[in-house]
Amino acid sequence: MDGVRPTIRTRPRESGTHGSSPFTELAQQVRDRGLLRRRYGYYWSKLVGAPLMLAVCLGAFVWIGDTWWQLFTAAVLAIVFTQIAFLGHDAAHRQIFVSGRWNDWISLVLGDLLVGMSYGWWQHKHTRHHANPNKLGSDPDIELPVIAVTAETAAQQHTPLITWMRAHQGVLFFPILFLEGISLHASSVRRVFARGRLERRWVEITFLALRMVGYLVLVFIVLSPGIAFVFLSVQLGLFGFYMGVSFAPNHKGMPVVPREMKLDFLRRQVMMSRNIRGARFLDIAMGGLNYQIEHHLFPSMPRPHLRRAAPIIADYCRAHDVPYTETGLFASYAIVIRYINRVGLGERDVFTCPLIEQRAHLTAN
Repeated sequence: MDGVRPTIRTRPRESGTHGSSPFTELAQQVRDRGLLRRRYGYYWSKLVGAPLMLAVCLGAFVWIGDTWWQLFTAAVLAIVFTQIAFLGHDAAHRQIFVSGRWNDWISLVLGDLLVGMSYGWWQHKHTRHHANPNKLGSDPDIELPVIAVTAETAAQQHTPLITWMRAHQGVLFFPILFLEGISLHASSVRRVFARGRLERRWVEITFLALRMVGYLVLVFIVLSPGIAFVFLSVQLGLFGFYMGVSFAPNHKGMPVVPREMKLDFLRRQVMMSRNIRGARFLDIAMGGLNYQIEHHLFPSMPRPHLRRAAPIIADYCRAHDVPYTETGLFASYAIVIRYINRVGLGERDVFTCPLIEQRAHLTAN
């Protein structure tokens, strides 16, 4: 994978070996309703508004000065950085512009320069996830360093500390998310200095250096050391937590696909994803990630169209006997915690794949 630049598919394959698939008709319906058309007004307002909001926050940070009130600024910055990361996610999926180059540069500016996350690292990892969500040996999002989300991972030998943490991971899951911000920055730095091909490596190194060094210098110039360390802890902790609780409900606790199993595109994306019900505020808060099924089926669909596409796709899935899962936000967290707790305690086949169960039932009869 390092030798070839990974790309995020903007149009999934719509035909199989014999020229058709269950996805073809659905894709046509979505296109006919104009749900793949660009939303330039929506995105330009965000592309202008997000940096302005960040500039206002940093200006307020300097104006407020050396005081513990800055912890509120840290919380606001965590939200702003996460929202900018969501916008970078949209650009990386080619949702904003037709031009791949424009989307790439927007991703670099938003991700590397403003947030401090490597676009190249994210692209390398996220492309593999979209290709095979929840598939053993293929999806890096189920191969986490601390949390075990599959029985296969839980059975591996680790240090006593990791073993203990995984045995208690149901309880520790949310506290661990407060470390995700540090992990994301560290993974980004490792990626840009790692061997293997990385498009625009020196651009990423320059942007990340400006963001990370410049941000730290600003914090320690304005704040005394004690307040500065607490400020950074709050900002990074809340940023990581916000990112974690936005991504966690999407696939954790959904069926895990065996290495040898092959599924058609529609089932591969729908059956391993979970939508989160909610009002439009939730769409903003989660950056559109609450429509995970629609996003996985149509990665280049602009975020504002996801809500309109959801009932169309849900009806189509029901008509074709494809399980379409959606639940409330807090119910999804309960599912995730219950699932990873059972995995951590060593229970095998926590949630089996529905297709395997169907095949076993047919064989028994």
